[in-house]
Amino acid sequence: MQVMELLLNGAVQGVGFRPLVYRVAHQMGLGGAVWNEPGGVRVRLVGPAHRVAEFSARLRAECAPPARIDSLRTLSIATTDHAEPFRIVESMARGTRDALVMPDLATCPACLRELFDPRNRRFRYPFINCTHCGPRFSIITGIPYDRPQTTMSAFTLCAECKAEYENPEDRRFHAQPNACPQCGPQVELLDAQGARLGGRDWAIRQAVIHLREGKIVAVKGIGGFHLLCNARNAEAVAELRRRKQREEKPLAVMVPDLETAARLAEVSRDEEDLLATPAAPIVLLRKRRDADIAEAVAPNNPYIGLVLPYSPIHHLLLRALELPLVATSGNLSDEPICIDERDAVRRLAGVADLFLVHNRPIVRPLDDSVARIALGKPMLLRRARGYAPLALPLPVETQPLLALGPHLKNTVALAIRDRVVISQHLGDLDTLESRNAFEQSLADLQTLYGERPNVWLADNHPDYASSLFARGQGHDPIRVQHHHAHIAAVMAEHGLNDTVLGFAWDGTGLGEDGTLWGGELLRATRDRYIRIGHLSGFHLPGGESAIRKPIMAAFGALHAAFPEQMPALAIERLGLDRETAHNLQTMIEKKINSPFTTSAGRWFDVVAALCGICRESRYEGMAAQRLEHAMDANLFAWPYPFDISPVEGVIVYELKPMLNALLADLAAGVPPARIATRFHLTLVDIIVRTADAHQGLPIALGGGCFQNQFLLDTAVARLREADHTVYWPQRVPPNDGGISLGQIFVAAGRKP
Repeated sequence: MQVMELLLNGAVQGVGFRPLVYRVAHQMGLGGAVWNEPGGVRVRLVGPAHRVAEFSARLRAECAPPARIDSLRTLSIATTDHAEPFRIVESMARGTRDALVMPDLATCPACLRELFDPRNRRFRYPFINCTHCGPRFSIITGIPYDRPQTTMSAFTLCAECKAEYENPEDRRFHAQPNACPQCGPQVELLDAQGARLGGRDWAIRQAVIHLREGKIVAVKGIGGFHLLCNARNAEAVAELRRRKQREEKPLAVMVPDLETAARLAEVSRDEEDLLATPAAPIVLLRKRRDADIAEAVAPNNPYIGLVLPYSPIHHLLLRALELPLVATSGNLSDEPICIDERDAVRRLAGVADLFLVHNRPIVRPLDDSVARIALGKPMLLRRARGYAPLALPLPVETQPLLALGPHLKNTVALAIRDRVVISQHLGDLDTLESRNAFEQSLADLQTLYGERPNVWLADNHPDYASSLFARGQGHDPIRVQHHHAHIAAVMAEHGLNDTVLGFAWDGTGLGEDGTLWGGELLRATRDRYIRIGHLSGFHLPGGESAIRKPIMAAFGALHAAFPEQMPALAIERLGLDRETAHNLQTMIEKKINSPFTTSAGRWFDVVAALCGICRESRYEGMAAQRLEHAMDANLFAWPYPFDISPVEGVIVYELKPMLNALLADLAAGVPPARIATRFHLTLVDIIVRTADAHQGLPIALGGGCFQNQFLLDTAVARLREADHTVYWPQRVPPNDGGISLGQIFVAAGRKP
């Protein structure tokens, strides 16, 4: 008989993979054993040579999500005269930590049936789970993924749960969060001051009553707290906005089922599948005109973010209420979400009327992921619960690397050999709480994977919190230019090692010349780039603070194009008073806090302000969103004119002709919808004409501007019509959430 040992890597721990191996081996009449270890799952097979050889193919054929085999290596082959029955043995702690940590998964259909079955011993138990669903990343403290290395270690299994846990034929075999009402975590309801009101099912039923009455309830879920309120109650939604200090940014809505989602939004089959995936992201959908929901949920916005219940607690609440709930992060603006009930009572004092909490500790905060369908495929806009920290393969092998990411929409990343593990979305690093979460996440990845890289990577902006942290730790990180990282992230995701033509369009990032880039054309390889072009630029009075004031960007653009007509032109077109206009002109002319920018994002601000669509942003990207939503894609429209001028060997897309024509449209009373449409078509025309001039190079579209659905869809369609090969972000956000991946790819493959 032949003996063969295999090492399997991928999503193979905490997903019922060992029971699958056990069943296949038994059905094939093979002996041996299977066990977890830090490097993945190891299998020893003993049996006739032809069956041993067939095992790998059979296992791959029967492996189904959420399990996934990324690699299967044969480690040794021998012969023996003795074979014992196949068995599952205890995990081994030795070896390299190379196993994937699984993300948290939405409640599976089997558990959901049991949750609402009065005959089941887990009826209405808010922590029901199995190997196909439930918490993973939010509770794990170490690899391999076993109960002692999770926050479930404090809960001793009862006899019935232990029998399930030890039975390879049971779907709860080695389901580490396995529990029941007799031995597992419990919920309780607290008042606004944190005093206990009651527990177990009573707490959930009382939360339902209060939500129906219009109260705001903070609910501790899988990755942290949500603030919930009745999405149909305009007063409740307005009060939540006031208390949370969130003026206009859209709020996500949790709906009981797909039928309710279809009554609130237009849902395609692809979008339905995305909503129902085990990752359960918030999905951006076009809102129905007759949607029965408070206007304040997503004011002046044709889209709405919907999410299905993904934890048993959410299912119990939504099944009883049978109405949509606002489900926004349990935090104040710009802070990380709360994960501990004591911290929540302190930080959300004055926001929540009640707290529905539980005693299963959460190790790390996990926001909801946000996604939409772009060109028939899912595109992540925020990568967090349900997706993080699944690793992405690298098309090149590398030494251990630690990427600190950007300042806004921060993620951090760890490279190990031929893969990169990207953290969950950490947010903007503007507050002490967010910087603490950033530091914890850096330590977290290194501890989980047992790697302490000597090589750190950071943005080239020296004053970003991430860069300052590196210096404070005594590291001199490799600095990666922001827009090169955007394009490198696209290359890494799609396995591109050769030269690409990259359009890196975003809000701002520090350029090598000290100006604020953001409308860049790069000829890029993995580890280097040439800036071969950019949008025409202007001075931005007020600097980074002007990002919240599109009217400042508009003033700067007008001043750059028509200096002899300023400030009178700005007074006329922007409605500025004379004193303000003169002050802004003085700032630009004397170079007082007026950096030069070529940012595509700021050009969105310019057009939005000139059209009167948005002159002051109350959240990041508001002007660009409003401009996109103002468009009428059904209009017959054509691009504005622009010039292409080489300046010192760099192509400049001069947008003064566009401004001239746009101002003429405004003077003629052309509706903002047509102006917004023409502006978008101008950007598409720039992309396509540039690609045509660089035949043979694949196109990479990266940066936050490509979150714009019309810009991305139209650009890709036009490029494909012209026979160009084009790539864009899908599994990693196009915005700064993908920068850490790009930083890794730029440095990957370098010799220590």
